[in-house]
Amino acid sequence: MTVQTLTVTPDDTDIRLDRWFKRHFPDVGHALLEKWLRTGQVRVSGKKAKSNQRLETGQEIRVPPVGEAPARAKVQGERKPVDEKIARMLKDAILFMDDDVIALNKPAGIAVQGGTGMSDDHLEAWLGALQFDMPERPRLVHRLDKDTSGVLLLGRTASAAAKLAASFKSRAARKCYWALVVGVPKHKQGRIDAALAKLPGRAGEKMKVDEEEGKRAVTWYRVVDNALNRTAWLEMEPRTGRTHQLRAHCALLGTPIMGDGKYGGAEAFIAGTGVSRKMHLHARAIRLPHPRGKGTLEVIAPLSEHIARSFEFFGFTESDAGKPFETFSELD
Repeated sequence: MTVQTLTVTPDDTDIRLDRWFKRHFPDVGHALLEKWLRTGQVRVSGKKAKSNQRLETGQEIRVPPVGEAPARAKVQGERKPVDEKIARMLKDAILFMDDDVIALNKPAGIAVQGGTGMSDDHLEAWLGALQFDMPERPRLVHRLDKDTSGVLLLGRTASAAAKLAASFKSRAARKCYWALVVGVPKHKQGRIDAALAKLPGRAGEKMKVDEEEGKRAVTWYRVVDNALNRTAWLEMEPRTGRTHQLRAHCALLGTPIMGDGKYGGAEAFIAGTGVSRKMHLHARAIRLPHPRGKGTLEVIAPLSEHIARSFEFFGFTESDAGKPFETFSELD
């Protein structure tokens, strides 16, 4: 057994280091990996790393002696067949597809990626169902929270995935979200600029406002409509891509996203209405350059079933929002 140096492939771009080990060295437990990281035995491009570090194509990972890397560390695809029902669900969720891109309307309740100790019950493990006539599985280029529905883009080739991912990192991609929140923001339109940092300890993946230690997070928002000052329909455009950014920023406004108990506690639920307790956050639209230079790609996702029912209950009309991306130019 010898030290190995493996190169991050496009298939593994933007996943966490601990998930990379889970994928390629499933026998390496989390405790052992953390020990290797603390002692510098695992390095990324020659530098000490953390388990939650996200990887980039071409980076080199130093792996201590653990035996030969499984074949799937070099060639993706050794996965169990996708259940027929799941495959049908994914194909029905396709909003747009060409030779470079697949856009899905991700249902709420489906995790995009797995994590330490998780099974293959997540979207990334099922992407073989969307390979169709291509030589490789499509690749994730960004993420949505498990309980967020809406537009999710996949690159059908390594080149397309890299260009799409670059658009998100450079902020050439614009994302429009719709949310129902409990209460109505004081200002009908505004710009939230509040840095976010992860809570320490066993708080899970939860963020807090922290102007000293956090990373800058900017969200534009406007109130499209409200119902008796009890709930509001917000259109939001995140200008940065922090974890749980919209959820944390809505809570900061004093109007947590409906159903988001993690950030709003009991105040995120309206009792006695029959409204779904699921989270009411939907990635409504994405606009970005087409990876092959074919102009601008814009995809709009219909509302998920539980949010559509809530819109009907509160008397909101989708057409009142107008077209995406035509509201916030004055906030630049």
